[in-house]
Amino acid sequence: MSANASQQPQSTASAVAAVIGRVMIATIFLMSAVGNKIPNFAQTTEYMTANGVPMPSLALVGAIVFLVVGSLSIVVGYRARIGAALLLVFLVLATYFFHNFWAYEGQEQQQQMIQFMKNLSMMGTMVFIMAVGSGPLSLDARNPKSSGLAE
Repeated sequence: MSANASQQPQSTASAVAAVIGRVMIATIFLMSAVGNKIPNFAQTTEYMTANGVPMPSLALVGAIVFLVVGSLSIVVGYRARIGAALLLVFLVLATYFFHNFWAYEGQEQQQQMIQFMKNLSMMGTMVFIMAVGSGPLSLDARNPKSSGLAE
């Protein structure tokens, strides 16, 4: 058995794991858009207004676009670095406006701190994707030029 043949199962397993990981990463963002923000557009706009988001209707449309485009980009691995950047922008703004734990006290501060830290970990995931790309079994891997990998 050649060295290359012994590495093949691990490569296949790693590639499949990368796809599963991309789907798992993107699910929360895609479901947030299609399962919550789109069907509850008016209520979400009111919530955004109450939390001081400027131009909430326009901001919500932008958020939905960033969530859907960013999620799908990561899932299929097409320009995943750009998709991750879109989701990073969404996370930074959502965290600032909705999980500002420093403005609360007691139990509510603790709850907002948990949400802040959850978003911080997802921000780290986006930075990681921006740094290393989408991995194997992605459209970016098939065309390194589109992912920014080619020199």
